[in-house]
Amino acid sequence: MVDALLAAAVFVVLVGAIVADLGGDPTAPVPLAYGLAALVAGAILFRRRYPVAVLLFTAVVLVGYYSLSLPPIGLAVPLAVALYSAAEREHVRWAVAVAVTLIVLSTSVRWAQGDDPAYLLGFEVGGQAGLMVAVIALGDGVRARRALRAEMVRREHAARLEREHETARRVERERVEIARDLHDLLAHTVSVISLHAGVAAEAMEDDPLLARRSLVAVRTCCSRAVDELHATVEALRSPDDSRRTPTPSLAQLPHLLDTVAAAGVDVRLERDHPADDLPSVVAATAYRVVQEALSNVLRHADATKAVVGLSLRDDVLTVSVEDDGRGPGEDGSTGWGLAGMRERVGLLGGTIETGRADRGGFLVAARIPAGGRS
Repeated sequence: MVDALLAAAVFVVLVGAIVADLGGDPTAPVPLAYGLAALVAGAILFRRRYPVAVLLFTAVVLVGYYSLSLPPIGLAVPLAVALYSAAEREHVRWAVAVAVTLIVLSTSVRWAQGDDPAYLLGFEVGGQAGLMVAVIALGDGVRARRALRAEMVRREHAARLEREHETARRVERERVEIARDLHDLLAHTVSVISLHAGVAAEAMEDDPLLARRSLVAVRTCCSRAVDELHATVEALRSPDDSRRTPTPSLAQLPHLLDTVAAAGVDVRLERDHPADDLPSVVAATAYRVVQEALSNVLRHADATKAVVGLSLRDDVLTVSVEDDGRGPGEDGSTGWGLAGMRERVGLLGGTIETGRADRGGFLVAARIPAGGRS
């Protein structure tokens, strides 16, 4: 509809110029002029699909039109829509080349025919060239704005995708973190409960007091595990950061060691630094490493003694857990514990080594960078 209206408008303007017959040549074949004007206007209907072809076709028709000495209709008006369309469709060079060629050709012919140079160069050429430049600039400006809008839409879409991917990555990290925490909690708790339950079952008749203490320890472990699970579920169900599960720290190590000692393992702590000024993420990672390593001692090592070591040298926290048992893996039940420890330590740029200790037994040694101490 827009192109049809443009074609009709151009045709009306050209017919008006032909009727006015500014050239005043009574011998000119006026019906042919109307036909050529109709061709120029009709070509506008194809300007969107074939912008360069329409521009060249219009230029050729105009050259033929003036070669037949038909009533003058100008250059800029018949070419305006074709020049605009070519510039809008990223063919600015074609538009400029055609405009310059027609202006030079028209000026040369009219100069040779004896037109007043002052009028020709000062008014005619300037007016036609100015209108052509304005039309080309308008078309190129529309193209540039359209390209800018498309780029903005593309960038917005890319930013939205990046936000979605970042959200998915964050959710995945949180899911893995929760899985690690639950594994560490349940593995440690179940190990302690299993050992105390075994002790209670064996001492039920011979040593009722020992059996009672073991059952109390089981109840205590279950109660604490339920509290921590409850806090974890609350954190998952609530977006409020204030309800997140408290971050474990090395200050909780004495309680952890007490639960292991209550399960029958002689465990002691050796440290050369209070580690109170460590970043919370480093302290939490160190605590989880010790917790998982001691859980493995209870479940797999069949150990009687364990030593937990903490050493801070050159902003690197070294965490070690050594026992006198056989270590995990020899019974084919390593589980996800060691993999979880490696993931935790690796996220902070640290390393972890596991294997036989020099004095026998099994050793877990982690080196965690602590450069950002608070």
